[in-house]
Amino acid sequence: MAFSSAAPKFTVRRRPAVLVVPVAPTPRELKRLSIFDEQDSLRVQISNIHFYRRNNSMGGKDPVRVIREALAKALVLYYPFAGRLREHDGCKLAVDCTGEGVLFVEADADVCLEYFGDPLLPPFPCIEELIFDVPGSSAILNAPLLLFQVTRLACGGFILAVRANHTMADAQGVMQFLGAVAELARGAQALSVLPVWKRELLEGRNQQQPVMLHDKLTEAKASSIMLPLDNAALRLRSFFFGPREIAAIRAQLTPHLQKRATKFDSIAGWIWKFRTVALAPEPNEVMMLVVAVNARGRTTATAGIPIGYYGNAFALPVAMSTARELCTKSLSYAIELVKKAKNQVDMEYMRSTADLIVLRRGQCTRITTGMYSLSDATRARFEHLDFGWGKSVYGGPAEAVGNPSNPWLTSFLLATKNANGEDGIIVPMCLPGPAMDRLVGEMSKLLAYQPM
Repeated sequence: MAFSSAAPKFTVRRRPAVLVVPVAPTPRELKRLSIFDEQDSLRVQISNIHFYRRNNSMGGKDPVRVIREALAKALVLYYPFAGRLREHDGCKLAVDCTGEGVLFVEADADVCLEYFGDPLLPPFPCIEELIFDVPGSSAILNAPLLLFQVTRLACGGFILAVRANHTMADAQGVMQFLGAVAELARGAQALSVLPVWKRELLEGRNQQQPVMLHDKLTEAKASSIMLPLDNAALRLRSFFFGPREIAAIRAQLTPHLQKRATKFDSIAGWIWKFRTVALAPEPNEVMMLVVAVNARGRTTATAGIPIGYYGNAFALPVAMSTARELCTKSLSYAIELVKKAKNQVDMEYMRSTADLIVLRRGQCTRITTGMYSLSDATRARFEHLDFGWGKSVYGGPAEAVGNPSNPWLTSFLLATKNANGEDGIIVPMCLPGPAMDRLVGEMSKLLAYQPM
C-alpha cells in the first residue's frame, strides 16, 4: 500500500459547524491540569474515527440528532470539555469551565461504506472531508476542546469522527467520554462510570525529590545519530497478527516467556527485533522501543488512579538495546526487554515521571531513527462504541501512524479481522522500500516457522 492514498475524491456536504452546550447549568470554575497533561508533546489534537453500518432496527432514526442530543447530556457531567483551555502562572494550563460547548458538524457523503475498503483500515481516503478542520478550531488555547463530525452515508450507514485536545485526555479518557455519550444515546438514565477529575494525583512533588527513573532517552546522545529518513521514500504496509502468527512467535520463546508474554509483548518484541534487522543500522546504534503504558489499574500499597479518571494517565517506558544485540540475540531477548520496561509502571513510577517532566521542562528530546514507539489502541476498545446502531465496523485512530511528520517513528496496534473473518491485530508501519521488503520477508519466515 502506498503511503498516500490515490482514491478518487467523493462529495461531502457539510452544514455550518454549531456549538453543542450542556443541557443543564454547569459550574463556572477554573480546573488545573496535571503535569502530565501539560507536556509540550501533548499540546496537539488527536483524532478517532468510527464507521457504522445501516441498522434497520433503528427505525430510520437520524444518527446526527441522536448523537448531538446525547452529547449535550454527557457534557453536564463532563462539563470541563465544554470550556476553554487557558495559560496561567507562566505556561501552566487550566480549563476555564465556561460552558461554551464543543463543535459539531453535520454532513452527508455521496458514497457507501464499501467505498472505504474491506477490511476498513487507515489511511482512509479524503480524511480531511470526514473530520473537517473548522477554521480557528485547532488551536490548543482558547478554542473548543472537542470537534465532532457525523457524516451520513448513501447506504444508510454513517461515520463519526472526533477530534480532541490531547491535553484534556488520553485515548482511554476520550473513549470513556464517548462511551458516556453512547450510553445516553441508547437511552441510559445514568452513566455506568462517573467522571473523575483529580488531576492533582499526577502532579510533580513540591519539594525537590531524587528522580528514581533512569531517563533512557538521554542515552541516545551517546550513540551515533542516524540521519532522518526521507518521508517521500517511505512505504506503508500493514502486518496482521492472528492466532497463527502469535503461536509462531511464542513457539520461539523460552518456557517462562511462553507462559508470561502477552499478545502485546509478543508482537512488540517481534516487530522491534525484525524492524531493526530490516533497517540494518550500525551495530553500535542504540535502538529504543518507547512503549505507551496505561497507568490505570497500576497501584502502590497506598494509591492508584481511580476508576473514571479521564486525564492523561500513561507513561512511556523505554526498552533499549544496541542494534547488534537486538539482531543477533534470540527473540526472547527482545520480548524480555519489552516486559521489563512495561512492568516498571506503577504510581511511584508515575510520580517520579512527573518530577522528571518538571526537571526537563523546556528541553527537547532528540529524535533519531533508532527510536520507535508502539501504542496499543486495542486497549481503548474503540470498536465497541455503540450509539444504538451496533458496534462500529472500524473504530480507532483516524491516521495510520501516530506521527505524520515522522511516520516511521510510531505505530498503533489495531483490532481487526482478516479476509477470512479471523480476529487479530494489525500494525500499520512505514519504512523505506528496501527495509520494507526485508521485513515482509521476515514475516514470511514467521508464517513458515516450524518448531524444532
